[in-house]
Amino acid sequence: MSEVEAAGAVEAPAVPFERSYWVEPGRLLAGAYPGNRDPRKARAKMERLVGAGIRTMVDLTGEAETNWAGEPFAGYAEAFLQAARGRGVPARCLRFPVPDFSVPTRERMAEILDAIDASLAEGRPVYVHCWGGIGRTGTVVGCWLSRHGVASGEEALERIAHLRRDDPLAWRFSPESDEQRRMVTTWSEP
Repeated sequence: MSEVEAAGAVEAPAVPFERSYWVEPGRLLAGAYPGNRDPRKARAKMERLVGAGIRTMVDLTGEAETNWAGEPFAGYAEAFLQAARGRGVPARCLRFPVPDFSVPTRERMAEILDAIDASLAEGRPVYVHCWGGIGRTGTVVGCWLSRHGVASGEEALERIAHLRRDDPLAWRFSPESDEQRRMVTTWSEP
């Protein structure tokens, strides 16, 4: 039985910051964009992620993506890799851009899930995120839960809501768009 299946019996470690949640405790973390315009805050966040065991970042945002004010996101890759080097642990950052409120093709989703699973198989816990940690992230989490037989269909959406229950934005549906929810509820490998 995996930790995901025994979630009721396994106490999840603390999350490294407020807008994150454990999908599988100690192995798969999901949430909001971890960068910060303040370099000190950014470094502190990266230290907390590495301290929580995260070794692979899976970024679902686009290279030129901006916030609602039109400002580009503050990069975090170098700070994450530096935090990992400081602890003498391997780390990597992967990017699979998915437009906001949208979904990847089923083939691309399978690639994202394969990258997560490969990292986990190598003993490298993963943090998967988009901007808000709700739409694209929830879509990936839901498809991952389905792939692993933890929850599928509507049950996967309920599971995501349960996993996010401590998020200050837990009142927002995750995934956000109808298209994203449909991908989760109908997920099957291509």
